[in-house]
Amino acid sequence: METISVNNNISLHYIEMKKLKTTVVGVYIRRRLCEEEAALNAVLPYVLKSGCKKYPTTRELSMRLQDLYGATLNGGVIKCGDNQVIFFDAETISDKYTPTGEALTSQLIDLLMSVLFEPSVRCKAFNAETVEREKKTIKNKIEALINDKRTYAQLRCTEEMCAGDAFAISQFGTAEQLDAIDRKNLYAHYEKIITSSQIDIFVCGEADCYELSETIKKYTDKLTFTDAKYPPTKVIAPTNDIKNITDKMEVTQGKLAIGFTTGVNACDKDYPAMIIANSIYGAGTHSKLFNNVREKLSLAYYASSSHNKYKGIILVNAGIEFENFQKAYDEAIAQLDELKAGKITDDEINFSKSTIINSLNSYYDNQRYMQLFALDCIYLGINSDIETLKKKIEAVTKDEVLAAAQKITQNTVYFLTGNDEGQEA
Repeated sequence: METISVNNNISLHYIEMKKLKTTVVGVYIRRRLCEEEAALNAVLPYVLKSGCKKYPTTRELSMRLQDLYGATLNGGVIKCGDNQVIFFDAETISDKYTPTGEALTSQLIDLLMSVLFEPSVRCKAFNAETVEREKKTIKNKIEALINDKRTYAQLRCTEEMCAGDAFAISQFGTAEQLDAIDRKNLYAHYEKIITSSQIDIFVCGEADCYELSETIKKYTDKLTFTDAKYPPTKVIAPTNDIKNITDKMEVTQGKLAIGFTTGVNACDKDYPAMIIANSIYGAGTHSKLFNNVREKLSLAYYASSSHNKYKGIILVNAGIEFENFQKAYDEAIAQLDELKAGKITDDEINFSKSTIINSLNSYYDNQRYMQLFALDCIYLGINSDIETLKKKIEAVTKDEVLAAAQKITQNTVYFLTGNDEGQEA
């Protein structure tokens, strides 16, 4: 990856990917995740991509994208540890595949910079109809999370185990916060953050990154930026007490989520061993959770675990019959105890290594995965790449996996059950 510093706040990162026929541009605006900004940041990208100074309406902007051989432009927010990230994602065919060798990437960057730095405004306010429409878009996303009970259970478990921590805050904010947004305060927020945030621009494909940096400077040289500083993401610390939370809703299938702390994130030397330990425990069809809780004992419709590289959290999630709560919970803990006791085979370790490495290899065929991998490294402050991580994975020993497993500590048990059911661990 080649990086060009446009100014103290903006960096352009070029990842050459010649075998793909498209170029993907990603813009990531980093903000500290906090309740005061969450809803504002969630709505903002949808309003910005609805029109800009050059193409004031959604229709005109869409027509411009069509002129760029059917280019696409999307936006939204994601949560990266204790950061809320406003992003824009654009894609077009690579310049060399155009009939006349047109500079599509440069034109796409130009359009994105207009969207970012020249929004469509009147009297220091966004269009009222656009703002109200996009507020509804975010409210629909919040409702969709609630309706997806599997995701909802994971979010609720995370909220409980991270209570008081920034990571417990939704990247979409709340419905009440959305209601307080109007055309004027959203624009005031935009003015505040656009020159006080870290902005990382990724270009994945084939392009002249120095030419693109000059295009960006045309939009930014006359602006005054202030330094953006961010506290490091805090790893969730283990506690002596286990939280037990039960929610009741109109559901036909129970959702069990168990949160564990590890004290290990992607900055730590134990990280490769921890992601292998998690893989053996629950991340795949080779795992203990899948083969025992789901297949052998038929206690769950699905059962898996995931490790958060920022917060050091392992989260187990399973879909179960209400009456199987205690059995499923007990077996999930029993399988972790097996892992901690060193009851792991060479095949489990090798399958886990192979699964992780195959996943990393797939990044070379996905420009967005490559961007997010690099973005995580930037936010975590680590100097790494895919090949280096693959070598570290390969080098992990059984003893290192066992040592990592000892750090997995139970924190929260969450159960979503029906209105007439309920158990406690």
